[in-house]
Amino acid sequence: MRFNRRRFVQAAGAVSLSSALPVRAQSGPIRLGLMTVKTGPLASGGIDMERALIQYLRERNNMLSGRKVELFVGDSGGVPAQARTKIQELVERDRIHLMIGPLAAAEALAADDYIRQAQLLTLSVAAAEDLTQRRPNPWFTRGTATSAQCAHPMADYAYKELKMRRMVTIADDFAYGHEMSAGFQRVFEELGGKIVQKMFPPLTVPDYGTYLAQLKTNVDGIFLGFAGANGFRYLRQFNEYGLLKKVTPVGGMTALDEAVLRNMGDEALGIVTSCWYSAEIENAVNKRFVANFRVDWKYDPGFYAAATYTEAAVLEAALNQIKGRIEDKPAFMKVVRGLKNVETCRGPVSFDQYGNVVGNNYIRKVERKDGRLVNRVIKTYPNVSQFWTYKPEEFLKNPVYSRDYPPAKNLES
Repeated sequence: MRFNRRRFVQAAGAVSLSSALPVRAQSGPIRLGLMTVKTGPLASGGIDMERALIQYLRERNNMLSGRKVELFVGDSGGVPAQARTKIQELVERDRIHLMIGPLAAAEALAADDYIRQAQLLTLSVAAAEDLTQRRPNPWFTRGTATSAQCAHPMADYAYKELKMRRMVTIADDFAYGHEMSAGFQRVFEELGGKIVQKMFPPLTVPDYGTYLAQLKTNVDGIFLGFAGANGFRYLRQFNEYGLLKKVTPVGGMTALDEAVLRNMGDEALGIVTSCWYSAEIENAVNKRFVANFRVDWKYDPGFYAAATYTEAAVLEAALNQIKGRIEDKPAFMKVVRGLKNVETCRGPVSFDQYGNVVGNNYIRKVERKDGRLVNRVIKTYPNVSQFWTYKPEEFLKNPVYSRDYPPAKNLES
């Protein structure tokens, strides 16, 4: 049976019931909202989020825990203020019970106060660190990763196994890029490496020529902290400038995502990235997910598709424990944050006391397989938390990762 997509982008109406009020008996379908990005530079990933969530529901005949599911989709365009408005529309007009999303860290930060006010059950894809750290949102749970959760092990791998000692970082100039780059920098410098240059091009920069002309080449590598299609755009120009022969790129979790890898050529071969997902992961859930996704769309799912597929599995596991009673918001939050070893396409996931995922992180290398480029897993860091190897209480004494924290110790003019 084909899933009938329902998209609503206008809104007005009543805010979700306060948890202080009696829980109504469950009736009717579960109204699930997806806050994604379908226009702008993040659209390739945002569209994959919708495709994978639709697939998950279709595989279950649009039923979770014995209840029909109706899907409502909002498009933020990658604009934080618009994301907040669209989330409000999903709640107040479409009366969603729960939201999966938003996509970007800056969007989640912009909507944080509204999520708290509306007590909106949220399974987030956005990687904004502090929503599960210093200012944990009690209605927010994340089954993907914080911005730096995969950058920490990438720095460890770059220093210990790739033997890199001097590096440059470049990332999109918004919260996700700042936090990811900072996490990489912290671990790399603490191991003894040097970050000698940091660059933050605007998310919508039309051309990277200026940044490529400024790039220091007396280094071992460059860390790419891009989102959406920007990793593809940067690497293409990086290659055109002849820099692939001089500087070795390594990437964060979305730099060479499968959503853009399919448009790349030999310039991507051999590049190592770090992520909580790869389409090459060998488990039963992932094999089914990848096979069905390829039938529909003719390419492999990546970070963004796996994000909503994972969050849907978390949702289903929680609903099964509370017998589908999504209206009981406190019960749902208690259960979802207590989940342990839920089997998903990314592998087993559990949650810490702050509502963030603990799960495997994969070091991946781009190779050709059956004529297409894939991210082959070459090393697994098991049970990686948002705090890496640091003690949470010590980690949280420091400021949130940012463009300027931690300050780079070895920048060169």
